[in-house]
Amino acid sequence: MSTKPATKIPNWKKSFGDKLLQILHPDGVISSDDELIVYECDGLTGYRIKPIFVVLPKSAKEVSEIIKLCNQETIPFVPRGAGTGLSGGALPTEEGIVISLARMTRILEIDIPNQRVVVEPGVVNLWVTNSVSSSGYYYAPDPSSQLVCTIGGNVAENSGGVHCLKYGVTTNHVLGLEVVLPNGEIIEVGGKTLDHPGYDLVGLFVGSEGLLGIVTKVALRIIRKPESIKTLFASFDKVEYAGGAVAGITARGVIPAGMEIMDNLSIRAVEKTVHAGYPIDAGAILLVELDGPNAEVEAQTPIVMEVLKENRATEIRIAKDSDERALFWKGRKSAFAAMGRMSPDYYVQDGVIPRTKLPQVLGEIENLSKKYGLRVANVFHAGDGNLHPLVLFDSSKDGEAEKAEELAGEILKACVDVGGSITGEHGVGYDKKRFMHLMFDEQALETMNMIRCAFDPKGLCNPGKVFPTPRSCVEAGRTTYREHPIEKSGLGERF
Repeated sequence: MSTKPATKIPNWKKSFGDKLLQILHPDGVISSDDELIVYECDGLTGYRIKPIFVVLPKSAKEVSEIIKLCNQETIPFVPRGAGTGLSGGALPTEEGIVISLARMTRILEIDIPNQRVVVEPGVVNLWVTNSVSSSGYYYAPDPSSQLVCTIGGNVAENSGGVHCLKYGVTTNHVLGLEVVLPNGEIIEVGGKTLDHPGYDLVGLFVGSEGLLGIVTKVALRIIRKPESIKTLFASFDKVEYAGGAVAGITARGVIPAGMEIMDNLSIRAVEKTVHAGYPIDAGAILLVELDGPNAEVEAQTPIVMEVLKENRATEIRIAKDSDERALFWKGRKSAFAAMGRMSPDYYVQDGVIPRTKLPQVLGEIENLSKKYGLRVANVFHAGDGNLHPLVLFDSSKDGEAEKAEELAGEILKACVDVGGSITGEHGVGYDKKRFMHLMFDEQALETMNMIRCAFDPKGLCNPGKVFPTPRSCVEAGRTTYREHPIEKSGLGERF
């Protein structure tokens, strides 16, 4: 019986692997080809690169030693959380390693009197709320992937969620960080108290997409559960009417905890999957959640009802209990996964627009869908104008993947044209860096790059992300930028 010959490992790679094993236990270094496949990409599967090793440190000290070794050997490294990101932010680099924080899962401190929780980066988002729920508190940022996404990834991408309209995104709830810098040095910025003097380095690291270092500890702010919660459900014949209701509610001075819109394609996908009770013939549905003191919620409810009727709501329901409320939200949070019922492939985008521009941009998305001959399902955090259009396509048909990507790019351009942004919470990563010029001129991009270079002069920390063209960190005339392999070859492997 014939056997497949073993792949010869280059001497430098074997030597580097042996040095990693000196830092970590053998089960903390992944090197076999079949296991490395898992780490070729994040949630955006259109780009794939196999790393030479994946390492699984259990402490900041181990992360530090790994990074120091990478510096000595000039090996690029990419931090990775749960791998649920949708912008290619955790895409490996060729002949580089992935540093997975999946084993750093300890909740280090729960301080209820001061409303603080300190965690390691591999702690799952929902675990924070679960750890303090019995004391009447919760962690507000709640991405749709909160059952699996981790705090470290949330910090890297400045994740939002369905309740970010009233309570803010990740940066509004992170008070302090322990970070391993790209040279291996461990620093602490911020802390459990508010208003630290000096530069806001916590704000700099949150949303930096892993370009400035690797977060190994996070101090979070938790908040008390509201006295009253009321969730309203409304259906409309057209998605533009739902968008008008969102603008109308905030114009009346009501700031709900969250407002979410789903169009008909999304409704049908969800109903086939989780049976949330959404009317499948509706053009769109809108979820509005009010919370706060009883008196405030009771005063706001009739105002919201009035605005919904003014914007032609065909049905209005109020969740009768916590079970029905949970079902309403289960439908919304299952939308991405449920889209597999409607299409063999989809490409999710993430743009932001002013709330008042919702009807206009939704109309433009419909026009673009007709122009390209591809369906677009709209699911979004309507309250803060964060759109998540899902472009449906079939990768088995020649040219459809490319058309989907082009259509998604046109949607981002439409967002920027009305004063919006190319990302709300998914980050720029590898996928959207080509659109950075829509928002920033060359001088602004160079200024941001100078900040990156100040922390990472060798360009080894998550290279090839965020910036639209190869940019160098030049010291004494020496270029230290390591070009990303996909950038050399054009599009690389896509979809």
